[in-house]
Amino acid sequence: MKSMTPLLCAAVLMLGACQPAEDPAAKAAAQAAADERAAEDAAKQFEAEYGKRNWTLARAHGDVLMSQFGSSKAAARIKPQYEEAKAKAEAEREQRRMAALWIYQTEAVKGGSQLSAAIYARQPLDTDGSGAKQVQLIFRDHPDWGRSSYLTLEAGDFNCYGGCRLKVTVDEGKPRSMAGSRPDTDEAIAMFIEDEAALWKLAKQAEKTLTIEFPVKAGGTRAAVFEVGELNPDKLPKWN
Repeated sequence: MKSMTPLLCAAVLMLGACQPAEDPAAKAAAQAAADERAAEDAAKQFEAEYGKRNWTLARAHGDVLMSQFGSSKAAARIKPQYEEAKAKAEAEREQRRMAALWIYQTEAVKGGSQLSAAIYARQPLDTDGSGAKQVQLIFRDHPDWGRSSYLTLEAGDFNCYGGCRLKVTVDEGKPRSMAGSRPDTDEAIAMFIEDEAALWKLAKQAEKTLTIEFPVKAGGTRAAVFEVGELNPDKLPKWN
């Protein structure tokens, strides 16, 4: 194929130069229309998951819509439902987090099975002056020893060998007094909460927290806050 002559090349260049420039307003309008279509597609995805009450996926689609096309008509239309989905997705996330705080165990022992439900305090506590350590609350169902509830420490000790009174608070309610006792043993740093049935009932009633204030040998008291709100009572069926 023969190459174009210089004259033909010049004509082609002149023709290109004569093409009208793209209208900025038309370009902006076309982009706006494309954005609205994309926003509407995202809104439909949101509405599909919202209709199925799948709050986490609905929120995810809503997040994309609001971040990329926040000024669109579709975004304005779904905003109330999006805010609802956000709140419910966050509530579900919090429920999963709190449920995962519980440790349920079944252990074969003489006479049957020992069942337990245990949870660590939200924040470690300094119980002996050596720094913050874990505090654990345990509910136990043993075939021979029966049902019991107790606290354990990693360091220090309870000042409760002759018995003591504990302050137990559900959520932001009024504290109630409960009896505690420290068994005379070195096998574990543990203190029983004597009315285990009442404590279990309080743990089931709590929306979020159960706080137990107890005396320590290092002096004074410590308050352990347990996020018990997602306790699964079915894990210890005989307690219910």
